[in-house]
Amino acid sequence: MAIKKKLKIGNITIDNNNPFIIAEIGHNHQGNTKRAKDLILAAKKAGASAVKLQKRNNKTLFTKKFYNSPYDNPNSFAKTYGSHRDFLELSKNQFKELVNYSKKIKIELFATPFDIESVKFLENMNVKCYKIASADLRNTVLQKEVAKTKKPIFLSTGGGTLKDVKRAVKNITSINKDLSILHCTASYPCNIKDMNLNVISTYLKEFPKNLIGISDHENGIDAASIAYMLGARVFEKHFTLNRADKGTDNAYSLEPQGLEKLIRNIKRIPSMLGSKEKKILNSEKEPIRKMSKSIVAKKMILKDKIINNNDITIKSPGGGLDPYKLNEIIGKKAKKLIYVDDIILLKDVK
Repeated sequence: MAIKKKLKIGNITIDNNNPFIIAEIGHNHQGNTKRAKDLILAAKKAGASAVKLQKRNNKTLFTKKFYNSPYDNPNSFAKTYGSHRDFLELSKNQFKELVNYSKKIKIELFATPFDIESVKFLENMNVKCYKIASADLRNTVLQKEVAKTKKPIFLSTGGGTLKDVKRAVKNITSINKDLSILHCTASYPCNIKDMNLNVISTYLKEFPKNLIGISDHENGIDAASIAYMLGARVFEKHFTLNRADKGTDNAYSLEPQGLEKLIRNIKRIPSMLGSKEKKILNSEKEPIRKMSKSIVAKKMILKDKIINNNDITIKSPGGGLDPYKLNEIIGKKAKKLIYVDDIILLKDVK
């Protein structure tokens, strides 16, 4: 499927032949720098193109009431929602350390800003691209702030209508054309009946100048390969070291082995699709020779005998006349003595 647009992020060019796979760490690092580094390294080893974090300025992002609302459950790291979020946030020094670590091991690191202050924070970190979350699909103010950076943007489109997506795309591309649109279902994890992967085909039609992708919350690895076949070339998947760890995201994230398989599956699709020409491949010749059939003598056939159906049979291996050529043998005269099980060739009859 032809995809016209390209995006360049650092030394990576994303196009029809080069998919971009984002390991979404989010807050699975639990605010711990070492844990974050372990996640980044594991994503690199699994073959991810980039890792993604999240950034919030909690004091300005949430209303006071929401910030102080009770949040006491098995996945919370504090008694209130704001304090829980604060626990998971990385400091400026932590974030800078992770940016430098990612450069060292040669994997792109970027983030989703949830507010304007976080855009400014990430600009100071010199990230090379941005993600806009589904929650901000209708937040034209934040979209413009991200677009003004003039850096590539991945727009997640969960929880919205096509009208919402068109509004966001128009808003962003009026400032910044480097936009990839990601189909998404904003439920965590996403039930497979809610995946609606055919939306990717709709996006390819509606936004022919943009790279299309998927932000995938399915609890597995199947959706990505299907999305690729539909035309997606950007793939975002939540990533963790242990799905049993504390935190709401871990349960529907992939562990390293799962991410590695997802990436393997995507990258081998072009090879599996191969050529449109139907032909005999070199790898098929020997197996087919052993298993296919030839026309052979069922009994001894004397020289000058006219061959009939009772004189021949079909047996393996191949390499002789294919059974569909029976009519070229029946009724012909044997040029020589033919023994039982001998392959009969056209040169043996007249």
